[in-house]
Amino acid sequence: MKLSGDLKAFEGRLGHRFETPALLVQAVTHASMSSPNRDDNQRLEFLGDRVLGLVMAEALLAADPMAPEGILAPRYNALVRKEACADVAREVDVGAVLKLGRSEMKSGGRRKLALLGDAMEAVIAAVYLDAGFEAAREMVLRLWGTRIHTVKADARDAKTALQEWAQGRGEGPPNYTEVSRTGPDHAPIFEIEVRLEAGQSYRAKAGSKRQAEQAAAEALLKQVTK
Repeated sequence: MKLSGDLKAFEGRLGHRFETPALLVQAVTHASMSSPNRDDNQRLEFLGDRVLGLVMAEALLAADPMAPEGILAPRYNALVRKEACADVAREVDVGAVLKLGRSEMKSGGRRKLALLGDAMEAVIAAVYLDAGFEAAREMVLRLWGTRIHTVKADARDAKTALQEWAQGRGEGPPNYTEVSRTGPDHAPIFEIEVRLEAGQSYRAKAGSKRQAEQAAAEALLKQVTK
């Protein structure tokens, strides 16, 4: 199989030339584009998530030999979560080579966080299957770059931090409510309110529910810990 020009350019951005080009094609093929003669990237995503996890776990242990598990775990989560994968995917422009069905194309699939994150994990798996763990490891470490060494010492996400703060004061977990959803289907804006048992609350808007929840939690945590 010969790769198209855009996929050859993508190989250059990855820094890996595929011995089995079909693996790369599969890695960038979304389920909306699959057919009896074309495999999508869901199985590769499953494998890539595990390869990424092992690479990050090893890298974090090496970067901070004295850090306890309680510190390493949130750092690890920050580096492997979908948002981190999508950030890397944007840097190498995975969106430009995604193979999407008509419905996903119309709904802005090339910019969707989940699709980009999933495709990045699938690409990692494709490199692993094409050239082995060391090749995948080298690529991941290069693409994640300084993120590994600059991840916050306390990398808990805002929702976790707010919940722990509330529980430390004998309160129940924060409550998140979708206040509104506006904008077109392909680019919605969610407004989320987070409210503590004691009554404090904050609202935030973002392009996904998770991002809006995180933004609201972060702002409320800053407000109650002043």
